Amino acid sequence: MHTANKMDWTSQNRDLIKQGAEALVYKTTFITSDNPCLLKVRPSKAYRHPTLDLRLTKHRCLSETRLLVRCRAIGVPCPAVYFVDEVAGAILMEWIEGGSLRDILEALLKQDQSNDNSQYLELLMTRVGEAVGLLHNGNVVHGDLTTSNIMLRAAEEGKIIAEGTSREKTLEADIVLIDFGLGSVSSTDEDKAVDLYVLERAFTSTHPKAENLFPTLLASYGASCKNSKAILKKLQEVRLRGRKRSMLG
Repeated sequence: MHTANKMDWTSQNRDLIKQGAEALVYKTTFITSDNPCLLKVRPSKAYRHPTLDLRLTKHRCLSETRLLVRCRAIGVPCPAVYFVDEVAGAILMEWIEGGSLRDILEALLKQDQSNDNSQYLELLMTRVGEAVGLLHNGNVVHGDLTTSNIMLRAAEEGKIIAEGTSREKTLEADIVLIDFGLGSVSSTDEDKAVDLYVLERAFTSTHPKAENLFPTLLASYGASCKNSKAILKKLQEVRLRGRKRSMLG
């Protein structure tokens, strides 16, 4: 959909919740004041030629929108798209009430060690593996698959707060994949293996205590992804290349 004049979505009264290199993310409402939604805006880059800037902004905005629509169509858990203004680089989408996998993992791992969370964490990893397998079955590559871009949406009204996360609430929550700004459509084993490698690196660097849970995630992925055998074999190659780059600096 096109607009005659480029609308400045950032000038309105909205709550800025994240400022990244490529986009600003706000919490706002859609149609009614009691319907929260997320607004993602790609602001203009002054260092780019205006024509090129507009072309890139429109392309990236529409590309992310199409990926979200594609994912929803094949059953991948992700936010619904409400409205797109590709000229302004703005997408209004469903607000996911919950917490990131990153925060929830940290909360569960910090809980009293006498309270054995291993069974619950393994079940959680199984569900994450299934979601990523479904994503790759649809030939969609996320591009930035980290624990910050995997959400747990509460099964009942109310936010999952990291400090008060309970195992039961975690298991009732829905897995939701978010932020497809770097995503693409790809059928290659290489691209899907890189997706898994990025997620694995997130576990090793951000959640060292949960590193031993990643094989559970991969086993679940293997059972849910059609071409998982070839992809997991390619993952081994990607790991080797990553180690060589680390050694060479």
